[in-house]
Amino acid sequence: MPEKYRRWYDNDPILKEALELLKLQTDDKKSVAADFIISLQEQVAQDVIERIYEITQEFSNSGNRWYDSDPVMLKAIELLRAAPPKTQRIAALKLLLAMESNTMETLEPNE
Repeated sequence: MPEKYRRWYDNDPILKEALELLKLQTDDKKSVAADFIISLQEQVAQDVIERIYEITQEFSNSGNRWYDSDPVMLKAIELLRAAPPKTQRIAALKLLLAMESNTMETLEPNE
């Protein structure tokens, strides 16, 4: 019987590691990462983006997840969740590399 994952990103080890490390970053670095992730919205369908805005309104400052208290990070993580798996993985790799080299400020969406 396959293991059941608790969170949507637990089934991809790279994505899981990126989000776990992002959680530990300073607010400034989280802000840069959120802007980078939000730039992915070009790859997500408009109806999905509208649903993300609804989720943001519903959970902002009221959820239990580490990113629920920051509306920009909440929007970014929900966009990442809605992105295609390939886009999720590429974004996770870019985030991991930026965090590892301490160069979050140089994250560019189309590199």
